[in-house]
Amino acid sequence: MNEKGRSFPVDPNLPRWLCQNCHHYLCITGVDSYADKFLNDSSRSGLQGSSMHGANSVLGSTRMDNSFVVLSKQRPPAQGAPPRPRGGAVQSDTGQSGKAMDESFVVVYKSESSSDGGGNHLPSPDGGPNGPLQPNNSGFNSTITVLKRAFEIATTQTQVEQPLCLECMRVLTDKLDKEVADVNRDIEAYEACLKRLEGEPRDVLSEADFLKEKLKIEEEERKLEAAIEEVEKQNAEVNAQLKELELKSNKFKDLEERYWHEFNTFQFQLISHQEERDAILAKIEVAQAHLELLKRTNVLNDAFPIWHDGEFGTINNFRLGRLPKIPVEWDEINAAWGQACLLLHTMCQHFWPKFQYRIKILPMGSYPRIMDSNKNTYELFGPVNLFWSTRYDRAMTLFLTCLKDFAEFAKSKDQENNIRPDDWFKLPYKIENDRVESYSITQSFNKQENWTKALKYTLCNLKWALYWFVGNTNFQPLSPAAVSRAEVASGSLYTKRGSDSKSEFR
Repeated sequence: MNEKGRSFPVDPNLPRWLCQNCHHYLCITGVDSYADKFLNDSSRSGLQGSSMHGANSVLGSTRMDNSFVVLSKQRPPAQGAPPRPRGGAVQSDTGQSGKAMDESFVVVYKSESSSDGGGNHLPSPDGGPNGPLQPNNSGFNSTITVLKRAFEIATTQTQVEQPLCLECMRVLTDKLDKEVADVNRDIEAYEACLKRLEGEPRDVLSEADFLKEKLKIEEEERKLEAAIEEVEKQNAEVNAQLKELELKSNKFKDLEERYWHEFNTFQFQLISHQEERDAILAKIEVAQAHLELLKRTNVLNDAFPIWHDGEFGTINNFRLGRLPKIPVEWDEINAAWGQACLLLHTMCQHFWPKFQYRIKILPMGSYPRIMDSNKNTYELFGPVNLFWSTRYDRAMTLFLTCLKDFAEFAKSKDQENNIRPDDWFKLPYKIENDRVESYSITQSFNKQENWTKALKYTLCNLKWALYWFVGNTNFQPLSPAAVSRAEVASGSLYTKRGSDSKSEFR
């Protein structure tokens, strides 16, 4: 090992010590025999001195602080193996005993070597009896024993495990210096207090005063003992109350815990019921909206939509009438008459027997017929002769008569319901015998333009009767489109729609 320019050959078979603080290895340096042995000088034997050295430190040039133990000369035992140290190597040096070292050490006088040459050899690290140091080493063994004993004494005196390396010894020295300084400060403080107490004047009580003071103190002691007993009683009562309160508190905690469990269960059930209620309300809202839509749906108005297509009046998109330039097929005309007859028959049949259904309409699809009060039946379908169509003309006239009778019945119903005279039902186009306004509905000896115009006004009157029927019966309410065009319930529809209907169908 080379450190600070010095080299110490180390034999691995020699014992090695550990610092009890940092656990670094410490090396023992023999002064005479072992140092000469490692320096190839085998003529000398024994130890002149040994010292403790840290594995990470070397001999210094400063002198030690005289903290060492001087041992007397002794003859080592001739037989017996040396005590085995904790492990380590011996490191030798050529220095003499008493040489200056940086650490605390033990000076050992040179012991005499055994003359019988039968000393035990130092065992090798692996436990074998043979090693590089097989000559007489009883002096070394005695040195190890002495060092061990010195370490025990140092441990007892300093209350610190020995041996220590240089750095650890310095730390320990600083610590002990601080403790000594603290103790010295305490001593100075005690001495100052003692001087102050010695300087204070002393009042010596007489015997009588002492007895009085004693009795007074005893009386106070008895009072304090009685007070203590009272306080102990109160303490016992308070402890009892405290235990009772603790029991009540535990019960309240149990009740609170049960309450919160029940509260959470109730909240969960409440949320579930609220969600179920919201779902049901949503379904009800959808159902109500659907119901309102169905209530506003007019079956008759949807089944028999009456409108116009240019010069023609239409019902279910079937044109009713013919023009020279637009010859409508008879199948379409027959279908339109069938739809008109079915609608008027439905309205008249609803009010029977209040409505005297004198002229009966027989809806039969595209082949409707009209029966008069004498049970005579007339065909209301074509084709017919444009110049001689008496039966066809009679059927159309009877249809106008039936429509007029229904309009008069509707007016009488409004009078019964106490509706204002201005709001009584009135057809937008006046019907008189076979004429609607000034146009004849007959086909014989009539212009096609006039006939088509009369049919158009007839459909307008039929639509007006449909509005009244829907508004005054529970058959079906009006659709939103019909309500926007007529106010049937108030009766203002008839007067308002008179001019509108004429303008639409003209």
